[in-house]
This record gives sequence, structure tokens and C-alpha cells, in this order.
Amino acid sequence: MKKPTLIIGKKQIALAGLTLLLGTAVYVNYAVSSGGKDIKTTDKVNTKTVNYGESQLVNTEPAEDYFAKARIERMTSRDKAVETLKLVMGGGDSTDEEKSVAAKEAAAMSGLIESESKVENLIKAAGFEDCVVYLDGQTANIVVKSPQGLISSEAAQIKDILLGEVTVANENIRIFDVE
Repeated sequence: MKKPTLIIGKKQIALAGLTLLLGTAVYVNYAVSSGGKDIKTTDKVNTKTVNYGESQLVNTEPAEDYFAKARIERMTSRDKAVETLKLVMGGGDSTDEEKSVAAKEAAAMSGLIESESKVENLIKAAGFEDCVVYLDGQTANIVVKSPQGLISSEAAQIKDILLGEVTVANENIRIFDVE
């Protein structure tokens, strides 16, 4: 009986490269959204243990600029990831398995985008001025405009809104407020 041989062809290399590119885009989006140079954090943000219900203050220049820039950066990152998935799905030399994996990733990304939008709209409907939500499937980062600062009950309200739409572990939820 012959042992099967491992063959690495152009398709596998292309898929690995595109997967690496997608992973890099997601990481850059996360890094920019949670640690941008324009954001100055207080000591609360830098602590290792963040308890649910505590808000964290993020100081920026004007808050409107922060939210506009954050949405543009998130959209740009997502557009790059979608383009990568389109290349894999539309590639003439992609196998059915590769196309299936790309379709699942595209569906997951679409679900995250929809969930982010729903959570943002619900938080605004709850009376907060503005917010931006970043979801990656396992973590949630929420930045809320709150000139007077968030209190524990407001953070709890935001968490309840989030958990009504997505499933995220408590320790993976971060809520920041911007003046």
C-alpha cells in the first residue's frame, strides 16, 4: 500500500498567503482600534484586571473626530478583508474546499458587521451620544461618548445591550468612554 504524498501547489500557497493577509488585516484593525496613537489612556485602562461595570476614560482631541476616524478605519480594514475573500472565492484555480472556507469566513464577517451596527444603534437609542463597536468573534470593544463619564449602571446597560446581540465572555468585554 502506498503512502499518500504531500503536494503543495500554487493553490495552497495562494490560499496560505491570502489567509495570512486577512489575519494581518484583522490584527491591524484590532491594534488600531484598541491602542491608537491619538488615544491617551488613564491608569484604569492599563490595569490587568478590569471588572465588569467599571468604565475606562479615553481622552482624545474632539470626540466627533475620534468616532469618524474609527468608523473609517474599521470600514477600510473590513474592505481589505472582503477583497481578499473575493479573490479566493473568484479565483479560477481555487478548489471547492477553499471556496467553501472563504464563503464561511465571509458569512462570519458579514454577521459581525451586522452585529456591530445593531449594537451601536441600540446603544445610541439608549441615550448615549455616540459610540463605535468592534467585534472579532471572541472579544468586544465598545467606545462610548460620555462627557460626564460612565457610571457602573450605564456600563451594565451597555453590556446588556451587547449580550442581547452577541455571545462574548465577560472578561473579553471592554467598555471605554470618551469625553
